[in-house]
Amino acid sequence: MNVDLVLNILLSLIAVFTAIVFHEVAHGFVASRLGDPTAKAAGRLSLNPLAHIDPVGTILVPLTLGILKLFYPGTLLFGWAKPVPVSPANFRDRYRGLLFVALAGPGSNLLLAGLGALVGRVFFLAVPGLARSIVTAGTLGANALHALFFTLGMFVVYCVVLALFNMIPIPPLDGSRVLTFFLPPSGRRFMLMLEQYGFMILIVLLYLGALDFIYAWTDPLLSLLIGPDWAFLIATFG
Repeated sequence: MNVDLVLNILLSLIAVFTAIVFHEVAHGFVASRLGDPTAKAAGRLSLNPLAHIDPVGTILVPLTLGILKLFYPGTLLFGWAKPVPVSPANFRDRYRGLLFVALAGPGSNLLLAGLGALVGRVFFLAVPGLARSIVTAGTLGANALHALFFTLGMFVVYCVVLALFNMIPIPPLDGSRVLTFFLPPSGRRFMLMLEQYGFMILIVLLYLGALDFIYAWTDPLLSLLIGPDWAFLIATFG
């Protein structure tokens, strides 16, 4: 078994789950600020990963994709955490509250992607040729730096993918809450009815490749955030 590829998978899992945890905590934090104590009472404002584990989305799906990645290295790991509980009745304005809570998750991911990219790019600007030096050095320190930049880079990647994917306006994704805010009452009733079928619709659309258009948005944004040197380090890890 390729040890480097296994390390690639493990670090990718750390990156994706960290992005997911921040996403969920942001939902709960904004809900709390708007007057809904449900997430706080449930202990979901913690960055402790154990508070957010979903047996399927956090364990089964990522591990299955991780095993698949052993045979198909290009596989993108994905998953989800246990949804943060929100009680809209506690908001002064139900739909406005849900709008802000929904935007908090993707918004936090984009903010963290920007901050992570800024930290990484500063190093590459400060040390010309850093990427090539890390790859060719072969020392323990260089390998550790390679792993560090890989993990941070994948965190940026997953934050961007998670933010854009969640803005698709299909329940239960955040984009559906955003769309609902701008719909008339009849449209809001339709979205509520769609809620029970949303997950199945997503699975079918993913299977048919109907959501592949998201990569048309992620690739240019990631190229801008990461840049060629950092992308080279990510591609050569494992």
